[in-house]
Amino acid sequence: MAEKDSNLMEQIIGSLDMLNQDTSIPRNIRRGAEEAKKMLLDEKNPLDVRVASVTSLLDELANDPNIPIHGRTLIWNIISKLEELV
Repeated sequence: MAEKDSNLMEQIIGSLDMLNQDTSIPRNIRRGAEEAKKMLLDEKNPLDVRVASVTSLLDELANDPNIPIHGRTLIWNIISKLEELV
């Protein structure tokens, strides 16, 4: 992985951690963020497959009617960074 990609991956992981630790976000969304992080770090699958899976999961989380606006915005930012990885 190129240095730019590893920096981007660190930013994405940091954002997922931030989402997971925000107590104003519903618990199911925080669990989803933790699951997304595990999927992204699972190197058994190729990067493009991991990114597609995580993007799909985050898209579902962003459409949850209970998520606060700042949480949805953070998820959209994470999805944008994921698209830069592939």
